[in-house]
Amino acid sequence: MLSSAAFFYPSVAHPDFLSLLSFLSAGFDARMLYVYTVNDGSHLMASSKIPTGRGTVDNRAGRFARRLSEDQDDGWWQEQAPASAATEVRSELSRSIITRNRSPDIGFDQSINPYRGCEHGCIYCYARPSHAYWDMSPGLDFETRLIARENSATLLGAELSRPGYQCKPINLGANTDPYQPIERKYLLTRQCLEVLLRFRHPVTVVTKSALVLRDLDLLTDLARQNLVRVMVSLTTLDDDLKRRLEPRTASGTARLRVVRQLSECGIPVGVLLAPMIPAINDSELESLVEAAAAAGAHSAHYILLRLPWEVAPLFEGWLREHYPLRAEHVLSLIRQCRGGELNDPGFGSRFRGQGPFADLLEQRFRAALRRAGLTSRGGLEPLDCSAFSPPGQQLGLF
Repeated sequence: MLSSAAFFYPSVAHPDFLSLLSFLSAGFDARMLYVYTVNDGSHLMASSKIPTGRGTVDNRAGRFARRLSEDQDDGWWQEQAPASAATEVRSELSRSIITRNRSPDIGFDQSINPYRGCEHGCIYCYARPSHAYWDMSPGLDFETRLIARENSATLLGAELSRPGYQCKPINLGANTDPYQPIERKYLLTRQCLEVLLRFRHPVTVVTKSALVLRDLDLLTDLARQNLVRVMVSLTTLDDDLKRRLEPRTASGTARLRVVRQLSECGIPVGVLLAPMIPAINDSELESLVEAAAAAGAHSAHYILLRLPWEVAPLFEGWLREHYPLRAEHVLSLIRQCRGGELNDPGFGSRFRGQGPFADLLEQRFRAALRRAGLTSRGGLEPLDCSAFSPPGQQLGLF
């Protein structure tokens, strides 16, 4: 007879494993039973079901946090889901609103983001790390603790009126979606569009929300003057995948309806197939391009999955939660496209990747464009910057 026995089991204790442990230990006349837990480094416990309508339950500290805390699994299995996480919105009076960049691989150098954080909860969102600057988690905090920059429109008007301002297209929604759910209440995006229309300033809009149709009146007026382009982010037509990947966004079918309605109103609209995730949604690339063309899109672009900073562990946790048998294969393909890493921040390669898989994805996309009769440019004239006219500017000449 053994006087003691020792077992090692992972920190995530599945009920089947606990039953097996009980069965095995019954075969020993052990005076002491030692059980060691092995932590796999994941912040996502199997017992922690992701709240309905959220992308993650992980709320790890941001990279600038001075104090860190970590949940420890005590081995008890919990079947019940945690309470749903409510959305909190904090108002902010910003000092400036136009953000400028010098990135050579981005088609604009000015952008506006009326909101910090995004309730859509897309697990892959490259904007998640920005929440660390506000001492909040890029995880669940990014989806639930939002900041509304309530003086966005006022600041925008003031900055556009400054002497010496040079008119260049402004992108609306480069970081977080300008038509996320709280826009329905706060109207900050609509107010910014009103300012841009009044100044006759060109703007590009990127969104995955059907709420953009609320502002058809403004977008139509801007389109008549060649002052607007809209890009609709299209990720999947699989509603089950959409619920897991982008929990609080419009369905793929709804986004195609947005494309169709914008196009019918004479508003130039394209689609952004982003992100393309190897072995998750890349198989839909051709069908997405075809559906976008049928809906009236003038152009299409794609972006390979990016995993900067805290997004990498968040996405890996999500992947192991939803696709445990496929996770290693997906991560391997990502690394093949990123020089052995999960992320490549290099200009020129960060959006497309490198290597055989990335090259094949590019070839598939080009072939899909040709079959659909689309281009990546859309064959449109550049937005008109010559009409820019701050209200009252002419009066100042007298």
